[in-house]
Amino acid sequence: MIIDAHAHIFPDKIAERAANGISGFYGMKVRYNGSLGELFSEGGAAGVTKYLVQSVATVPEQVTAINNFISESVKKYPDKLIGFGAMHPDFPDIAGETERIISLGLCGIKLHSDFQRFDIDDPKAFPIYEAASGRLPILFHVGDNRYEYSSPRKLLNVVKKFPRLTVIGAHLAGWSRWDEAAELFAHSGIYADCSSTLYAMSPEHAADLIRNIGTDRVLWGTDYPMWDAKEELERFYKLPLTAEEQEMILYKNALRLLGE
Repeated sequence: MIIDAHAHIFPDKIAERAANGISGFYGMKVRYNGSLGELFSEGGAAGVTKYLVQSVATVPEQVTAINNFISESVKKYPDKLIGFGAMHPDFPDIAGETERIISLGLCGIKLHSDFQRFDIDDPKAFPIYEAASGRLPILFHVGDNRYEYSSPRKLLNVVKKFPRLTVIGAHLAGWSRWDEAAELFAHSGIYADCSSTLYAMSPEHAADLIRNIGTDRVLWGTDYPMWDAKEELERFYKLPLTAEEQEMILYKNALRLLGE
């Protein structure tokens, strides 16, 4: 089994435009169009068997529609998809929508504060963390050396303030700020995924960062539509990890975390 624990999907009619928006934001080429069909096609060719899918509500008005879309996608492909809901700190009924996310069968929440333009540790986001604590993990985009919204230290502030919140720090908890994140989150108890990370460093460095978090707390992911699953797996298998550590990262940690 291989679980892609970080994949963005969009409705077909807007998928290509949304993927191009990601490309423009990061100034990096996006490999795919963000549709569910292309996710299954390219992931399946690489041997991926299941996908954790989500999307980001860049404005609060998108939250309900995104949650409906992700839920409908999971119901259509229950053997292939695990869904995370969207939330926004300016959404008018955070507690109510969190209950609805659970009722829809979604397993977590995704936040991307660089897209959503809020500091991770801004008190206006605290109702999200309070509603999710002890109930749903939150997958945070973390790190961008151009901004401070999603800085690793701001995430650490949240981890300390909300000890019952299950935190997943995307991109080893600090995209483009990996060493800073490593210093802050060494064996901290958070989870992390290694999406959009392996391309940027040596296999030895990546393995060190993974072990810093804990090989029992790291998930493999592609950041679809950004990267090619086959190439990401090739990068992953070059890491100096044991077969047991590989299995944990590729699927066992995700199954345990999400209760699949």
